[in-house]
Amino acid sequence: MNLIEETAIPSGAIPLEPFRAHLRMGTGFGEDSLQDVVLESYLRAAIATIESRTGKILVSRDFALEILRWRDPVAQVLPVAPVREITGLFAVDGTGAETAVADGWWLARDAQRPALRATGACLPAVPVRGSVKIRLVAGMADTLGDLPADLVQAVFLLAAHYYEYRDDTALSAGCMPFGVTSLMARYVTPRLSGGV
Repeated sequence: MNLIEETAIPSGAIPLEPFRAHLRMGTGFGEDSLQDVVLESYLRAAIATIESRTGKILVSRDFALEILRWRDPVAQVLPVAPVREITGLFAVDGTGAETAVADGWWLARDAQRPALRATGACLPAVPVRGSVKIRLVAGMADTLGDLPADLVQAVFLLAAHYYEYRDDTALSAGCMPFGVTSLMARYVTPRLSGGV
């Protein structure tokens, strides 16, 4: 299984002004936007970290999922949530040619474990020496500001942590501030079967 992010979060979906206020950065010096590139990079890093820890895509964008074989012939659980829509299912042969598969499947929406489900006895066949590509749109909101307040706060706290400690290499691997872990705790998908 290979998940590829096909579109990035647009810059307009990342609120720099509220984050600048969160950091209590000075204003009115004529170079207020000097740190914008740095601030945006830390916000993007914080979003990516929280997405990886929760399994939830915060800001909506396009993904492609390539699968060599179905884990279950009746339903394929998708690795991200929430999935807004599946824009296409394609059978990819050994040469890389894609053929659209319009029938035999439907999206079972679920906040924790969305799935591609078969309309009949099983999902469409995976080509020999080929794969199946699922194109989908996933995300909780269109912009960071449209997310629930606790997730926005978690992103801001983690991005501020990255910003404040950008030169410190003594922090332990995987270090995450307690406030961030507690704010995102209710969004973490419980793993009951070894991550399957």
